[in-house]
Amino acid sequence: MNEILLESYSKVNIGLKVLKKRKDGYHDIHTVFQELDFHDQVLLKKSNNGCSFTSNVHWLENNNSNLCVKAWELLAEKYNISGVHIDLNKNIPPGSGLGGGSSNAACILKGLSKLYDLNIRYQDLIKISSLIGADVPFFIHGGCQLGSGVGNKLVEIEHSDDKVFLLVMPEIHIDTKATFKKFKKFLDSSQEKVNFADYIEKDKFLFKFFENDFETIIVPAYPEIGQIKKTIQEQGASFSSLSGTGSTVFGVFDDEAKAISAESLFNLHYKTVIAHPVKRIVR
Repeated sequence: MNEILLESYSKVNIGLKVLKKRKDGYHDIHTVFQELDFHDQVLLKKSNNGCSFTSNVHWLENNNSNLCVKAWELLAEKYNISGVHIDLNKNIPPGSGLGGGSSNAACILKGLSKLYDLNIRYQDLIKISSLIGADVPFFIHGGCQLGSGVGNKLVEIEHSDDKVFLLVMPEIHIDTKATFKKFKKFLDSSQEKVNFADYIEKDKFLFKFFENDFETIIVPAYPEIGQIKKTIQEQGASFSSLSGTGSTVFGVFDDEAKAISAESLFNLHYKTVIAHPVKRIVR
């Protein structure tokens, strides 16, 4: 095998509680990650030496500020592989809360393992991925997982909820680190103990109990986001929320027709996608 083409999926956070600040400067969180089939594409080709990188976007460079390159460097150092060319076709917007960069990095790790027949154990991939970013470990297996710690402590969840997700992505880039710092006093007051796993009953999400703490901060700062959420709810979504700390508002619908009808209200002004949960076999 000399090349491999991979789909690098997105995610949403169904609920997000921000808990105490850690000694390392980060905050503990509690969330449910759900992988979705809205994706970027990654083409990996073997090369003789080093890492070359191309993309359809101009803002990603061929250095370790790029999580794809950082993933390559970590794996190349540990397993002494020769080289790779990475071609990334981006669809997932940056700062959207959909985990595009983290997903790309996980995709590089898994793809290189296959391309070079490294047979890296799942737990070893998790350890390497945790050196790249907090959301990267989730994308090693994907599916639906309960996340705690900084999002790197993961427990897989099996459910049969077959919902349809409408993603509305305004051109607003929300920087996670800056948001935590700017609104620190609000986040530090959010100490309520919850376990979102308790709100998944008979394989169904009890959406009325889920909430994203960041909405109390981001919606007042960006009223446009609040209006998008309100409109999605008025169109019959069983749940609507921000994804993570990003600007994407998603709605959860019982069927495709309702989601498509709601999408028609937004797609002239925003990037929109109808997406579906990616289901993985629980390990």
